[in-house]
Amino acid sequence: MKTGRRTVAVATLVGTLGFPVLNAPTAQAADTGITVSDIVINKGKPIVVGTSKEVEPPITFNIALPPGYSTANPFRYEAYPFLYRGSIKTAADTGENFIRPGSYTCYEIDSKHARCEGDLYIDPHPSREHVDSNSDATTWKVGVSLKLWKAGGDLKTGELETRSTTAQLKRAAKATANASPEPVTKGKSITVTGKLTRANWSTKKYGAYSGRKVSLQFRAKGADTFKTVKKATTSSTGGLKATVTASVDGSYRWVYYGNSTTGVATSAADYVDVR
Repeated sequence: MKTGRRTVAVATLVGTLGFPVLNAPTAQAADTGITVSDIVINKGKPIVVGTSKEVEPPITFNIALPPGYSTANPFRYEAYPFLYRGSIKTAADTGENFIRPGSYTCYEIDSKHARCEGDLYIDPHPSREHVDSNSDATTWKVGVSLKLWKAGGDLKTGELETRSTTAQLKRAAKATANASPEPVTKGKSITVTGKLTRANWSTKKYGAYSGRKVSLQFRAKGADTFKTVKKATTSSTGGLKATVTASVDGSYRWVYYGNSTTGVATSAADYVDVR
């Protein structure tokens, strides 16, 4: 249960293409005195992105305000984390290699402190520059944007801070499975085929993922869990094939456990009736 008065709500930025995203101050930049701490992105898990679906990984963080500022007046300050690659200033100024929150809300702890939660916004659409190259499947750095405004509404100062925290972006993968013949006589062979593909962020399509070790799993009828029965390596076209002996009714599926640049993929299960 959330406690504390809601102090800051930032509208979702879907569809906003104008940059510079942060309008980061240069000459007037100085220490704002705002502290952002306890940043957690996507619950510490890698962020997996496909070719078309927008992804909104959750974020949480705490803020502490400097003297003269209060959570009772949220329009006089701004503080939030973001992801970036390369130069923090270039990313913030241009919006390239830059991923900011789509929305977040802060809840007052006291007059100087708030707990914030929301989501990052990642859109693989070509009109965006969030993930437009497969090289974006890597470790992203975490930065923080901090701003203070004067009572009259003019910007007083702003700064960009780096953090040691990082987030891993991965390309989504997909797997398929088909077991045949169906039904099958007990003791006869069952051939399980399939295909492994992964997102290509340059073409915005899924392509064959070759040379990957993939597990064939089986779950007997009435059982709760799948167990690995064989492993196979994908062909140049991403194809998979394995042969097993029919013993009892059950379902087969392919599972790829991912790597540093690619997410996990689990196919739909294919049920086989053994007679």
